[in-house]
Amino acid sequence: MAPPDPPPLDLAGIGFDRAGRTIIGAISLRVERDQRWVVLGPNGCGKTTLVRIAALMEHPTRGTVTVLGEQLGHTDVRVLRRRIGWASAALARQLRPDLTATDVVMTARHAALEPWWHRYDDHDRRRAADCLGAMGLDGFGERTFGTLSSGEQQRTLLARTMMNEPAVVLLDEPGAGLDLAGREHLVDALDHLAAGVPFVLVTHHVDEIPGSATHALVMRDGAALAQGPIDEVVDDEHLSAAFGLPLRVERDGGRFSVRARR
Repeated sequence: MAPPDPPPLDLAGIGFDRAGRTIIGAISLRVERDQRWVVLGPNGCGKTTLVRIAALMEHPTRGTVTVLGEQLGHTDVRVLRRRIGWASAALARQLRPDLTATDVVMTARHAALEPWWHRYDDHDRRRAADCLGAMGLDGFGERTFGTLSSGEQQRTLLARTMMNEPAVVLLDEPGAGLDLAGREHLVDALDHLAAGVPFVLVTHHVDEIPGSATHALVMRDGAALAQGPIDEVVDDEHLSAAFGLPLRVERDGGRFSVRARR
């Protein structure tokens, strides 16, 4: 019998220190092919650092990072990064505003930021157009990134994550700066994305969690307070402990909401 395929992402005992300060203590996160994870917690709890380590953008101080069975430190990350869909506010700031939406998506083929670094062909452009269409951006290919609304930019970045048919998608607060309509479009796009690929979504807003999310990790001060099936983790007890405020969590129609308890 053939051995089972490795999980798309396996973080084991991850710790991270910077300037003598522990940002992450020891966290493990294993993402299977049929799972969509949400990482919740207050600002400064280590969420972004954890997902950057998963995206092979940072090396952990302790622990191991394995993507598709290949371990960080024993593989060519320039090649392996092409199998990871990645979107973040930091990535958006690195992109030239006069790049077209097609260029923004297409350059993900080589995990690049500029189209002139590599050669692209008509197949790449068609693939980029298909990815934009899947995110509700048909006809946006020649629009420049800087002229798009915040919501359109975020959906363009989601389209970018799909360019290489990735094994896992990692999203660091994709809803940052969006208005109500933009956030709702984003949640719909995440549900569409979930139909084909596992993802890890970092946020501190429960109303950004798509109904397709299956698991959650709740963090505080660089530690995991709870992790597992989402209905067992995203609740009054764990979010109150994470955010240091008595909270009431409700779920209706697959979507979460939260308010302070009086």
